[in-house]
Amino acid sequence: MKKKILSMLTCLLAFVLSLTAFTACGKKGNNKNIVAVVREDGSGTKSAFMEILGLKGKSDVDGAIVGYGTAGMLTAVKNNSNAIGYDSLGYVTSEVKILTVNGVAPSSETIKNGTYKISRPLSIVYQEAKLTNNTNKKYLEFLKSSEAQTIISENGYITNVDNATNYVPEEGLSGQIDLSGSTSLQPLMEKLAAKFEALQSGVKVTVAGGGSGTGYNNAKKGVGDFGMISETFNSAKADNCTYYTVALDGIAIIVNKKNNINDISLDNLKGIFNKDDQIKTWDKI
Repeated sequence: MKKKILSMLTCLLAFVLSLTAFTACGKKGNNKNIVAVVREDGSGTKSAFMEILGLKGKSDVDGAIVGYGTAGMLTAVKNNSNAIGYDSLGYVTSEVKILTVNGVAPSSETIKNGTYKISRPLSIVYQEAKLTNNTNKKYLEFLKSSEAQTIISENGYITNVDNATNYVPEEGLSGQIDLSGSTSLQPLMEKLAAKFEALQSGVKVTVAGGGSGTGYNNAKKGVGDFGMISETFNSAKADNCTYYTVALDGIAIIVNKKNNINDISLDNLKGIFNKDDQIKTWDKI
């Protein structure tokens, strides 16, 4: 009887161990393919993510699934136990698991202090002389206001101003403000511009894209009033300018909730999305 019980326990243990090895994701011994979920081409989040990893301009990895928009990304990861993807922190829901990166969880605090590395500042660049124009000066004041911080938060970004105060409209303010540059910052700035126009009906704000390079160049040359950039300000690119960080953009790394992995290194993350040197299976993580 003892031998029979021992034999049954041995078989049961073997079954449990084999089942664990079969179902576990992100663990040594699991050689299942990693399913990389990427945003569509033209997505500002995708551009930022690839740029942060040093993969700007790289094609999607083999076998990648495209998640169109935030909803598409979340659905793809939620429905595939071997999937890994990314999206702006403010838009991620509890339907998926957020990973720490190099042991650091994404949060307002870690993004602001720079310890969470998958993040970047979104800033405007300008010549100080531009603020002698009162309309430009009031617009910069508005960007620091509580109304602006509300719009920033509602759109999934991290605010850069604590204890912001209400904007005080100026009667009779008029003129036009021109911004150009980063396409990642452009959608947020369009919403901020619309709010400013509602508060100051005599002012027209135009927001154009072109990329961060355009933002630097136009600000340096004085073309328009403010340039937009989606990287840490580099004074060598516009040595006659200063900058103001409008918001911080944190990008969360997400996996299926059944995945046992909780943390990923920056190097492994880069490997998963690097077409030239791709990490293809979970046992390599």
